[in-house]
Amino acid sequence: MKRDDTLWKSILEDIFDDFLLFFDPQADAIFDFSKDFEYLDKELEQLFPPEDNLYQTRFVDKLVKVHCKNGDNEWILVHIEVQGYHDPHFSQRMFTYYSRILDKYNKPVTAFAIFTDGNEAFRPCEYYREFMGTSILYRYNAFKILDQDDEMLRDSNNPFAIVILTVKTALKRKSLNEDELLDLKIELTKSLLEKNFLKHKIRKLMAFLRYYVRFEKYETVAKFDQVLDALTKRTKNMGIEEFLLDRAKKEGQYEKSLEIIRKLLKDKVYSIEEIARVVGEPIDLINKIRLGNQ
Repeated sequence: MKRDDTLWKSILEDIFDDFLLFFDPQADAIFDFSKDFEYLDKELEQLFPPEDNLYQTRFVDKLVKVHCKNGDNEWILVHIEVQGYHDPHFSQRMFTYYSRILDKYNKPVTAFAIFTDGNEAFRPCEYYREFMGTSILYRYNAFKILDQDDEMLRDSNNPFAIVILTVKTALKRKSLNEDELLDLKIELTKSLLEKNFLKHKIRKLMAFLRYYVRFEKYETVAKFDQVLDALTKRTKNMGIEEFLLDRAKKEGQYEKSLEIIRKLLKDKVYSIEEIARVVGEPIDLINKIRLGNQ
């Protein structure tokens, strides 16, 4: 699993109530937040097994069971897909998800597609099919992060707005140098700390920001950490960081990354920059491995 996948899956669980309230400020009147959300990721994987290549999960998919306060439905299902690249079959995949989920649970489903890519033109929001008088139209909630207004997000008192700002900052990486990106990341950090959020949510959001917006050089990472230390006066890593580090150790992700980097360097097909993008590691690390210092 890619690092961004892990971050998204974790932050959605950490602030899922805020996610619902971001898209519907009256969500707390519809859903019973006193009851735990149930994350049905394993069940979702069973609906889309790895051998089903056309529809297998490629980025972040979550299925969440949410209890209702009143009405005919005791609980409903929320399907979320975070999509970071152009996929011509995306809408069909969303419809297939819906049909399989409905077939298994026979409960109301609301679906959200969150597009984190930088492609202005890619924004599918419905699936339509028709043949000889028989047709079907499936619409879902489509949210393009690139479209969102920075000022409105900064003014928002919803923690999920920080997640969106973080992704928008990461999208600017290609057009900024390291120092400019560092300044933006520090500015967003200060904005987060000024919010009147619950402390445990600030920790989760801070970790998401720290890892999602990445630098090419270790020196820039160190500069940001120094600023973060000064701003938070923290003495140890926080929240999701421990989860990520523990997961990396268990799955040997870091060692696996080193192995892949060494193989790509040996093949001499890709540039240092291309290898860094493929494995999601800083260019400095690739160069150190190339020189035999890692």
